[in-house]
Amino acid sequence: MAAQRQPQGRIRINQETVVIAISVVLFLVFSIFLNKFLSQGNIIALLKNVAILGTLAVGMGFVVVGRGIDLTMVAVMVVGVAFSIWLSTQGVSFTFAIVVGGLLVALLGLFTGILVAIAEIPPIFATLAIASAVYGAGRILFSSDVLYAPSNIQWLTFIGSGTIFGIPMSVMVFAAVAFVMSLFLKKTRFGRLVYASGDNPAAARNSGLPTRPVIITQYVVSALIAFIAGIIMTGLVTGINTRLYNSTLIYDVLLVVVLGGIGLSGGQGGVRNVIVGTILVGILINGMTILNFSYTSQNLIKSVILLGALAIDAVINPRDEQTSQSGDI
Repeated sequence: MAAQRQPQGRIRINQETVVIAISVVLFLVFSIFLNKFLSQGNIIALLKNVAILGTLAVGMGFVVVGRGIDLTMVAVMVVGVAFSIWLSTQGVSFTFAIVVGGLLVALLGLFTGILVAIAEIPPIFATLAIASAVYGAGRILFSSDVLYAPSNIQWLTFIGSGTIFGIPMSVMVFAAVAFVMSLFLKKTRFGRLVYASGDNPAAARNSGLPTRPVIITQYVVSALIAFIAGIIMTGLVTGINTRLYNSTLIYDVLLVVVLGGIGLSGGQGGVRNVIVGTILVGILINGMTILNFSYTSQNLIKSVILLGALAIDAVINPRDEQTSQSGDI
């Protein structure tokens, strides 16, 4: 008997397609019932906010694919950029100060990776402690919570207000980061090592794969991507507010990653999932802002959605025995 052929053209229903469908429905509903939603100013604001959130989520997704988590991203972002701005007030050129700030955050990512990979401290505890320490050090060093960049930096102004073919430059930077990360994960040997380490760390280690260097590199890259997100934010608002560390931004980033379909069990997902999650969360936050939802109400709604996404992830991507023995994330 001839084998039955699979129907052609069928849409595969998975978490990614569901999130895309919800995003389309939300966009249509907001477009119909919210007068200001489709205004040019609001669409531009939505894109710029998505650029920051999405850039951070690319870094977080990279770590989660390797079965980790990085709660230092917002602290590294605000303190790294604030340090660069502070350094520029000491007589150093702003561009060189940005380079020094990038080196600082890379060292912080290296230290985090060493704690996770070599000291084998569970990532959720290591990154939470480091985030608190980094923010505390920043509060001691800086005399103000808000630091403003010099006003005559053309490349920073271009990132904040420039456009390419009508698309905000901040969105183009996000797209570039996402594109490079996608190629990195799909086309390089290191990307395959990340997936192998995330899928089964013990098997990868027993096979002779360099799992510890892979983990360390993930946290360095994550810190640098957070720094790029901070530069985007500085270009948009001409400065950085270190109190952003106390906001729910890190949970918004996690919401993007989990909603998009990158399982916390590791070894699956990619940049496309991050983009899908970013679009949904960006539309949701923008709509709630136009509806004048209070900050507390927005956080409540996002928390409920995050809990639901985590529950779905636990069902779709159940923890294996090896994960339980290794202490999870």
